[in-house]
Amino acid sequence: MAAEPVTTTFSYAEMVQRNLGFVSAAEQERLRRTPVFCCGTGGMGGAALQTLVRAGCGRLVIADLDRFEVSNLNRQVFAGMGVMGQPKAEVTARALREIDPELELRVLGREWTRELDALLGEIKLVVNAMDDTAAALHLYRRARVHGATVVDAYSSPLPSVFVVRPADPRPEERLGFPTLGTEWERITDAQRDACRRAEALHVLVHSSSARHFDLGVAGEVFAGRRPRPSFAPVVIMAGNLMAAELLKLVLGRSGVTDDRGYFFNPWTAKVERPRSALAAFAVRRLVRAKLEALTRAR
Repeated sequence: MAAEPVTTTFSYAEMVQRNLGFVSAAEQERLRRTPVFCCGTGGMGGAALQTLVRAGCGRLVIADLDRFEVSNLNRQVFAGMGVMGQPKAEVTARALREIDPELELRVLGREWTRELDALLGEIKLVVNAMDDTAAALHLYRRARVHGATVVDAYSSPLPSVFVVRPADPRPEERLGFPTLGTEWERITDAQRDACRRAEALHVLVHSSSARHFDLGVAGEVFAGRRPRPSFAPVVIMAGNLMAAELLKLVLGRSGVTDDRGYFFNPWTAKVERPRSALAAFAVRRLVRAKLEALTRAR
């Protein structure tokens, strides 16, 4: 019995036909037409972008400054030996166009910070998947001005996601970063380190991350003796959680998480919500002492 011929001509309608039931035809068209900006196309960003395009998102602007290297192979979905040394944004763009050749896609590099106001004047949904602290502060500050919503994740041993709407406090406000009032281009290395410690404090207070990561390795990271660890199940899952929240925002669905977000623990199959203020107060002193001990190893 002869096999049925395989269709080799692209059709958006055929690509997304199995989405129907999860979304209506009208919602699918909304996914196709709503513009999204994703800053960072490596680990979480690459996973989020792949999911968004396969879901039928048809208008994207992506930005990244880096090039692929061998250490990216452990978690970045578009990394491969054939693209080593190539710009991540350009490689990602080629891969996304292989999925949807009709994708309306703009690729930016270092110039994205200069064009941010123009971008946010048009695009109101953003995925923040970069690890540049100063540039992220710039993104959040301008998103407030332009009324844009940012989907993000913590730097955490557990997958996480949070959504910052225009009226929500910025992460630098909520987490107590020492950068308020400092121009983003003037942020010092000491301020960056303090921001990372403040985020780590929040993660350890509000999740069970410390139970699932070697604190000896964490101490070496804080001491600057090794790069920040990343693990495929954590990074790719976080990217997909970000994509899911973005899709809900586009579709106007209920259940979008808030600016504090949540952690998903794949080891226990549990969602971990932030602690109450009283419970967090009780835990924070112990966690801060542990972090300070790790930091003193520098």
